Amino acid sequence: ADESSGYESESTGGERAAEAAGGTRGRQRRARTAFTSEQVCRLEKTFQRQKYLGASERRKLAAALQLSEMQIKTWFQNRRMKLKRQI
Repeated sequence: ADESSGYESESTGGERAAEAAGGTRGRQRRARTAFTSEQVCRLEKTFQRQKYLGASERRKLAAALQLSEMQIKTWFQNRRMKLKRQI
């Protein structure tokens, strides 16, 4: 009668369990970046030329696209994983 899916968040201490599992105690998760079509186009062109960027190339591209270096780095990591899945 009293069934659960097995997730800790559904137990009586759900909020504490979710905080412990997610590690987001007091911190908000960063909002997903909505890249413009121009940014994506430039990122894709750069990716076609080179799959990995060095620090200086990443800095230049970030400045040109008005994005952070971390956003560029993450985009390239995600794009390499997408390529790997497609192959």
